[in-house]
Amino acid sequence: MTSIFHQHMGADFGRLHPEIRRRFSVGLDSGEACVGRGTMEYIRHGAPFVKPFLRLGGTRNILVPREGRQVPFAIENFPYTDSFGRETVTFVRTFHLPGGPHRFDATMVLSPERDCILDYLGTHQHLASDLHLSAEPDGSLLIRSGAHRFREGPVDVRVPSLIAGDAEVRESFDDSTGRFRIRVRVTNRRFGFLFGYQGSFTATYLDAGTHGTPSRLRPVREEARA
Repeated sequence: MTSIFHQHMGADFGRLHPEIRRRFSVGLDSGEACVGRGTMEYIRHGAPFVKPFLRLGGTRNILVPREGRQVPFAIENFPYTDSFGRETVTFVRTFHLPGGPHRFDATMVLSPERDCILDYLGTHQHLASDLHLSAEPDGSLLIRSGAHRFREGPVDVRVPSLIAGDAEVRESFDDSTGRFRIRVRVTNRRFGFLFGYQGSFTATYLDAGTHGTPSRLRPVREEARA
């Protein structure tokens, strides 16, 4: 048994930098959780019309509704079994912005049916995105989003590409500084750049069995639909 990310990537997982491999080996099998702490050099938004949507998403811890520079940052990756029996890993990012912190929550599960990592966004998992992971020649990890779906009660619709955001995440490890580097960009094929951040952090690994997964990191509502 390997992590959900290793299962998804297969042999390509072995091409990742060893520190990236360890971070994405977090899971029930490894028994490790990971907490990263660092600084985002910037958080920025695209055109002004994007801001109301970011503020709306911010009410459910989706994306980040404010911009900033040199923003203290934390990311918490803890494995657990959700109420549907699926191995799940938290990706809870906290940005310590002026005026108070803001969280960007996600929980990830493996979807063999969709051949992807399924990324549930927000406190209530209303949004689900397909993620496809691959190793770059320099050992960094590239994550690209695919289809997005919105679920609320009986509503289950695919978000049209015209209004959907295409996410690209690059995570690498800098041997000279001993820090992970991350860059996130969300774009739209018609409107261009929507949202992004970039920075670096160090990682600490914890015994997941001893510490457990804090309830504050788990979603308020879990969604069974993939």
